[in-house]
Amino acid sequence: MQEKVILLVEDNPSDIALTKRALEKGHIANKLVVEEDGRTALEYLKCTGKYSGRDGSLPAVVLLDIKLPFLDGHAVLKEIRNDPKLRRLPVVMLTSSKEETDVAKSYDQGVNSFIRKPVDSEQFGQAIKTLGLYWLVINEVPPLK
Repeated sequence: MQEKVILLVEDNPSDIALTKRALEKGHIANKLVVEEDGRTALEYLKCTGKYSGRDGSLPAVVLLDIKLPFLDGHAVLKEIRNDPKLRRLPVVMLTSSKEETDVAKSYDQGVNSFIRKPVDSEQFGQAIKTLGLYWLVINEVPPLK
């Protein structure tokens, strides 16, 4: 059985470190791939650019921030949903945005879940642990094309 990988698309070093720590504390030992901008996240998923030699396996879940360099989270999500090979991939917006328009736009574009990053690090850790358990253990993933 193939290892379930988490793709974290996040450009804030503090949030990356918090997410790594939260996964460790939650005993979620899955491989974490981190991309710091929308463009390289799509290269990873589509096996292009610096990832042109990658095996093509898809992550179990994508944790996607909205505010990213080059391509924002909405643009990345739109690309994922428009690609026949990626459209069923579970995507969770994990963002600090409090804008109702971001929530609505994310769901309109087909996000599976929208989670606001808690400000408190303990709450953030609990949110990541719960998120990991749900998407990696409990959730039944559709067959990816």
